[in-house]
Amino acid sequence: MEAVRPLAPAQPVRPVPANDRFAEAVVGGIRTACVTRGQLTGLMVEDCLAARETGAAPKLVFASNGHAVAFAATDAKFRALFDVADIVHADGQPVVIASRLLGRNAVPERSATTDFIHDAAQAAVANGLSLYLLGGTEDVNARCAEILRFTYPGLRIAGRRNGYFGNDEEDAVIADINRSGADIVFVGLGVPKEYEFSVRNKAKLAAGWLVTCGGCYNFVTGDYRRAPQWMQRFSLEWLFRLAREPRRLFWRYAVTNPLALFFLATRTA
Repeated sequence: MEAVRPLAPAQPVRPVPANDRFAEAVVGGIRTACVTRGQLTGLMVEDCLAARETGAAPKLVFASNGHAVAFAATDAKFRALFDVADIVHADGQPVVIASRLLGRNAVPERSATTDFIHDAAQAAVANGLSLYLLGGTEDVNARCAEILRFTYPGLRIAGRRNGYFGNDEEDAVIADINRSGADIVFVGLGVPKEYEFSVRNKAKLAAGWLVTCGGCYNFVTGDYRRAPQWMQRFSLEWLFRLAREPRRLFWRYAVTNPLALFFLATRTA
């Protein structure tokens, strides 16, 4: 199997000191961590190793992008989910740009979840951590697990489960995750379900991090393609995706993009 994105040999990640975690900015009304991808990965390692020792509840790690900003500003229940997150990272480039132009603290760089899953896998190998992949179709979930194992030799994927289960099966899913002993649980159930699942089950799960990841597995498998780097830098990844899936994404972007721009401009400090 062809690896999706070969990386340099994994090196141990130096944990971020507990007394100097990270600054935050309010971007589009959402409290957002001012961290680099490397710092985000370091926080993951620190928290997961600590959770093994203390048995503390997992940290909720959510992603902020234009869709999340628009949704949180117009839906009080969704906004409440973000209010209880332990870390909200800048998944979208517009969040980074708004923080630099309008915020007291600037987000140093974008930490797209589609990149972070690779950072997490590499750091997991180097630091003896394990992953659980929840969500997606059975085919995509299985192929994602296989590709990650191939790309990062030594990676331990403690378990995986597709995202097609009812409310009556949720306790069994929680039990399977806990039996696996996974340190990092990626939750790809779609918006807002993955956020609701994470908040609702935080106290039930024995892991270090719960990371919402949307359709991230599809990018790992290659079913979805990333935009060219220049489009990512200029916040045009949405346009690339729209060109590829106009029927599915037109109304989403037609509604959320103007709202996101408005709230990024008026609710960033």
